[in-house]
Amino acid sequence: MNKAISLFLSIIVLTFSLSVAADYSDISISDLETAIQNNEVILLDVNGTAYYEEGHIPSAINLRAHGEDIAKILGDKKDKLVVAYCGGPQCSAYKAGIKAAEAAGFTNIKHFSAGISGWVEAGKPVEKGSPKK
Repeated sequence: MNKAISLFLSIIVLTFSLSVAADYSDISISDLETAIQNNEVILLDVNGTAYYEEGHIPSAINLRAHGEDIAKILGDKKDKLVVAYCGGPQCSAYKAGIKAAEAAGFTNIKHFSAGISGWVEAGKPVEKGSPKK
């Protein structure tokens, strides 16, 4: 493939990625922390079980461990804030959390773009261990 076509395809993919991410507003570390403290958020970790067990944001649900059961876990309050996160600003795996929340009928969905790396860098606490059931 020549360089011009490769560059063109890269621009198309980047544009699409940015347009998908732009549909969901970002939540700051302080706003997320407040929402967690006030039990106002359903937090979806999409990093996978091994990373989840190494450390996740307190109260986060391991999305990958629950698969088809995620709609039941999310509950019936469809206007409750749902926040999806993954590894950090360059990670796009959070989209799986957004897709699961949308499929379950939720409407107040945000992205925590800083991810677990930003949370840790900010000196915030993490929980370790098995996925929440």
